[in-house]
Amino acid sequence: MANWLEGKVVENRRLNQYLTSLIIEVDLGGYESGQFVRIGLRDGDEVVARPYSLVSTAQENHLEVYFNIVEEGPLSPRLFALAAGDEVLVSSRPSGFLTVSEVPPAKHLWMMATGTGIGPFLSILKSDEAWRKFDNLILCHSVSYAEELAYQDLIEQIAERCGERFRYVPVVTRESFDGGLGKRFPSIMRDGSLERFSGFEINADDSHVMMCGSTDMITDVSAALVERGMKKHRRRDPGHFTTEKYH
Repeated sequence: MANWLEGKVVENRRLNQYLTSLIIEVDLGGYESGQFVRIGLRDGDEVVARPYSLVSTAQENHLEVYFNIVEEGPLSPRLFALAAGDEVLVSSRPSGFLTVSEVPPAKHLWMMATGTGIGPFLSILKSDEAWRKFDNLILCHSVSYAEELAYQDLIEQIAERCGERFRYVPVVTRESFDGGLGKRFPSIMRDGSLERFSGFEINADDSHVMMCGSTDMITDVSAALVERGMKKHRRRDPGHFTTEKYH
């Protein structure tokens, strides 16, 4: 059973009618970028909770989670409606292995996200550890519509600070979009457009790929990476790509 910390909402930052991030004041302590916590609300004597990746880093004085509303869900509509000052519960122990410390040495770190799966990668990009460990970091974010390309201000700040070591690849699959790509990850990997756009190659010699998002994306991209001679990373058997499913 989870041990719960009492948190307070500082801000509810709506991106649109389906997407938002909650800024939460809570004394969580240390955690690694890429980890997740369970966020919950009381329902009588019970707690309804779900895991959410952290956009924030341990150096920030708040927690931030980014999520979409599931209209028939038991929790996300209630979280979506929270306002500054409302109470929320946070599990006391962060979890997860989608972290830089778990990744074996590589030259290029690729981060592939669909939808709200961008959250843990933003935390990683804000951390110092990732920039010490890898030469280049490539963030690839696939969404259905351009309005879902979240955190553009933060991404621009990272690009300005890190220069040529950082690449951002926006992918919009259900409408025309200038400035990015327009097909799902497996397609743009197989036709070469992802690598042409980013300027880097994905290979078993110098690349590691982290994935967060839909199960279909993770399954399909994993298959495309296996075609390139890459294998899933495990602690006892180091590999070339890392995934974590906690939904």
